[in-house]
Amino acid sequence: MEDRLIIEQFFSRNEEAITFTKERYGDRLHRLAFRILANHEDAEECVNDTYLKAWESIPPKKPDYFFAYLAKICRNTALHRLERSKARKRDVTVTALTEELSCCVPDTPAFERLEEQELGEKISQFLKTVSRDNRIIFVRRYFLSEAVTEIAAALGVSESKVKSSLFRTRNKLRDYLSREELL
Repeated sequence: MEDRLIIEQFFSRNEEAITFTKERYGDRLHRLAFRILANHEDAEECVNDTYLKAWESIPPKKPDYFFAYLAKICRNTALHRLERSKARKRDVTVTALTEELSCCVPDTPAFERLEEQELGEKISQFLKTVSRDNRIIFVRRYFLSEAVTEIAAALGVSESKVKSSLFRTRNKLRDYLSREELL
């Protein structure tokens, strides 16, 4: 079923909206949560929480990009669960991604003043300046937490191309944030 029709089901408060959402995006959401939590049971709970939060927020919200909306809910839910658990084995993926981005999003007084939403807006503005392919690779890596191998396979490119794209995009992001006087 198309996203538009699923959202209409949410607006009519038809509980089948959850079933349709699960059929269309359940596997992708589970993979996203699992990449962060490294535990299938926790990932499944996180996905179920995502469905509940979507049910509670649609309406009034009417997302333009339904999967992106769900992915954001799922990712934030998984990160909050990870933060609560603080298990060392589960911190590995998030720590690795954080270290990758630390070269362009450092811990400075300027960043301490920025709200998370403002930083997100700055990064979104930056991503509009890079090519579509680089933007897709960046978002898949740092928002969806996909491995380099997964991204390469999905896009039909080499792993080295993905790595070099990420490296260049991080450098461009650092330069952009520097020009914005945030570094």
